[in-house]
Amino acid sequence: MATDKPSLAARIEAVIFAAGEPVPISALAKALSASVADVEQAAASLEQSLAGTGITLVRHNGSLQLATAPELAEDVRRFFQTEQQVSLSSAALETLVVIAYRQPATRQQVEEVRGVNCDSALRTLLRLGLVTELERLEQPGRPIAYGTTATFLHLFGLRSLSDLPPLPEG
Repeated sequence: MATDKPSLAARIEAVIFAAGEPVPISALAKALSASVADVEQAAASLEQSLAGTGITLVRHNGSLQLATAPELAEDVRRFFQTEQQVSLSSAALETLVVIAYRQPATRQQVEEVRGVNCDSALRTLLRLGLVTELERLEQPGRPIAYGTTATFLHLFGLRSLSDLPPLPEG
């Protein structure tokens, strides 16, 4: 009796569900003996099949993660009766916006936009897992380049960075 082999999309879904955290597409390709292009194509199929369900596929920095559909976040929050809210100061929020739109962004680049020191705001964003250190740049002083995380996308109800609203003209 022949058994049908699960689709690549189903296999990807199983792995990223079990992982519970972002999984690099390259790691999925290796683990599932598939090409990166095939994983990308299967992920697009998975994304379509999840449309209209309570789960969404989040893409961030070459990784995939399953998350609650943003429009259902309030229901989940009520279920868990989570009173914990992330409250960001205006300085932290401004720093996060600069990083989100300019990433990768260094502390110096953020400070040039904001006009003030952002050390404390950066520490807060790192502690909350909203930004991460991406790399050290090959420049004098080897500054750290920061970028947003999948937690940032999830918290703000975004599926990818392309869902960020456009910056106002001016």
